[in-house]
Amino acid sequence: MRVVCLSKRKRIFHQLHTHLPPILLVSFSISSNSLSSSLPFYPTLHPCLIEIANMLERMDERLDPVAVIEEFEALTRDAGRIQRETLQKILEENGETEYLRRWRLNGRTDPDTFKACIPLVSHKDLEPYIQCIADGKNPSVLTGKPITTISLSSGTTHGKPKFVPFNDELMESTMQIFKTSFAFRNREYPIGNGKALQFIYSSKQFKTKGGLTAGTATTNVYRNAQFKKTMKVMQTPCCSPDEVIFGPDFHQSLYCHLLCGLIFRDEVQVVSSTFAHGIVHAFRTFEQVWEELVTDIREGSLSSRITVPSIRTAIARLLKPDPELADSIYSKCAGLSNWYGLIQELFPNTKYIYGIMTGSMEPYLKKLRHYAGELPLLSADYGSSEGWIGANVNPKLPPELATFAVLPDIGYFEFIPLKEDISEHEQERPCKLSAEPQPVGLTEVEVGEEYEIILTNFAGLYRYRLGDVVKVKGFYNSTPELQFICRRNLLLTINIDKNTEKDLQLAVEAAAKLLAEEKLEVVDFTSRVDFSTEPGHYVIFWEISGDPRAEILQECCNCLDRSFIDAGYVSSRKVNTIGPLELRIVKRGTFHKILDHYVGLGAAVSQFKTPRCVGPTNSTVLQILSLNGVKSYFSTAF
Repeated sequence: MRVVCLSKRKRIFHQLHTHLPPILLVSFSISSNSLSSSLPFYPTLHPCLIEIANMLERMDERLDPVAVIEEFEALTRDAGRIQRETLQKILEENGETEYLRRWRLNGRTDPDTFKACIPLVSHKDLEPYIQCIADGKNPSVLTGKPITTISLSSGTTHGKPKFVPFNDELMESTMQIFKTSFAFRNREYPIGNGKALQFIYSSKQFKTKGGLTAGTATTNVYRNAQFKKTMKVMQTPCCSPDEVIFGPDFHQSLYCHLLCGLIFRDEVQVVSSTFAHGIVHAFRTFEQVWEELVTDIREGSLSSRITVPSIRTAIARLLKPDPELADSIYSKCAGLSNWYGLIQELFPNTKYIYGIMTGSMEPYLKKLRHYAGELPLLSADYGSSEGWIGANVNPKLPPELATFAVLPDIGYFEFIPLKEDISEHEQERPCKLSAEPQPVGLTEVEVGEEYEIILTNFAGLYRYRLGDVVKVKGFYNSTPELQFICRRNLLLTINIDKNTEKDLQLAVEAAAKLLAEEKLEVVDFTSRVDFSTEPGHYVIFWEISGDPRAEILQECCNCLDRSFIDAGYVSSRKVNTIGPLELRIVKRGTFHKILDHYVGLGAAVSQFKTPRCVGPTNSTVLQILSLNGVKSYFSTAF
């Protein structure tokens, strides 16, 4: 008999043939399309047995959380060894590239030689190489295997998107992260067969000068066949058809995401978006359009606001007249108090809310909790356009305390210590150049200390400074669990002062408590440094949900100024080398205009983050803020 390599289906039949009673094995003809037709050396199978095999195959296609966790356990038991092997693999695959040859590694793959030869770099250092790839001049300048896809960052940090190489290895690590965190989530919050209401959007892909496909990082993921397959095995397929996800108009896609969620409301088990902002924005929109959505469901006819033909056709296949569902949704919404618990009421079988909720997303958590009611908020994994870092393996921690265990096989990681040894007196002296501490390895970091992450990955980034500041909160086996603190380069600074994104966030939170007493909230915020007057001063922009009294806003302004406790800032304010902080109130919808601006540049809404500090080169956003200013208040706190 010839040797046959058993596929998944053949293996299932082999097991059935071995273990089931012979009475179920009968001889009669079965269509060549049947599963058993691929097993000519087995007796013909009874139709009911085929159905059993089909069922077992469907079960086999589901993700096995236990197996995923066991694999993660094995990876993290000896993270140091896995790191060395990962670096060796990266350098063996790419050692002959122009970039690595330049630094004369000469085939060596050990960490010490790598660190001694290869310099730390920022994106600016690699821009010429990446542009060379995008232009088609040398697609293998950074990697042995040619790069065929370019990812675009959101562009909210510097005002324009960055080009970042993207390849199959990055896609595989993305799916590995998704599966790992899902396994740990599912252990705490098990879900059955259901759907996910995912507020995800894809921007347009385009061709670079060299013919490479380019799109935002999220777009490259969502358009990859592996993404849909992974969502399926995780039992959380998206409610919305592809035409909605990949629609050309974000506003129409958002409306249809909401509509699809309502159509499948009893099947929804997870509500998610890439960022917490995306979920908050979706349900703020729901507050405005819910009656129109109810009418669509009642009549089985899609609103005229949806004009994209492909979206209308896709929704028409799902939307049928359902007065009973419409009445139920109307009743739920009418019975809510200030929309508290909206998500829980609309989607009664939802287990949790999921998305990136750390860093610049933390200011949206209060509103998100309001919509979520009693549903838990679970922070998604930690990564960037350049690559992934770690998975959330402690899903029960609140987002403010979320940690991320580094996967030691998806890249090679180093950490620059950021110990602060500068006294207040020394801060007042002119800044001196000092040697930066040497980076340490993944397993050499210390609990309680803060570091900047250095990434080496399979897509051509070598000793790349991500610019993220993290704190080590503990270890999972031998891999560190990191808490995201802030972006290192997002600073409000005029002279010796130094305030980070986190400092700004804390100041806004403190001042916003005064608004909360008036039952108002900060919808969104950003900042800038204004050097147009002498001395320079901080400007904080607020969009507010209502119209508070001027006295309250003056108190908020003073509170903001006092809440920046950096010693350099406080001392500079006291001697007036930094001017009074300005609180500038902008019109409702201003931050939506900023979002629309970035979407117009090609950014995906899924990837959008409000820029927390607007630099002088980001002229369009500065103009939007300037044209939409309503009132200004200057601090009298000092």
